[in-house]
Amino acid sequence: MKLIGAYLMMASFTVGNPAAGAEASGQFSVKLTALPAAPGGVAQHRLEKHFSGDLAGTSTGVMMSAGDPAKGIAGYVAMEMVEGTLAGRTGSFALQHNGTMDAGGQQLNVVIVPGSGTGALAGISARMTIRIAGREHFYTLSYALPAAP
Repeated sequence: MKLIGAYLMMASFTVGNPAAGAEASGQFSVKLTALPAAPGGVAQHRLEKHFSGDLAGTSTGVMMSAGDPAKGIAGYVAMEMVEGTLAGRTGSFALQHNGTMDAGGQQLNVVIVPGSGTGALAGISARMTIRIAGREHFYTLSYALPAAP
């Protein structure tokens, strides 16, 4: 179960599906901390991320996983709350993750939860591409925001 987090941190995936808008990029770090297993032996981890670049901020959340990642078959779900500043606007939004990996490859889906944006990030929609090179994590966020109030 512990390997699922390492595997997912090595994946490249896209989040969301907004209309064309602005683009932000930068780096982030990820820390996974094991939590007690959920009923049935489902692994749980606390997520902590730090974003730098065009999106500056932090996120915290929880990830649950099951399967046998050593054999390349597993699944995960996660929810995290991102708090930060993007394009000079400060607020927060929730990201909802789900993914599987099997002999057919990986299928990952991460979306900004509709209605979760707060502060000056209320109404945000976004698509994020994550790239990992060595131990460094990079993001590109294609996003749309309503006009500032």
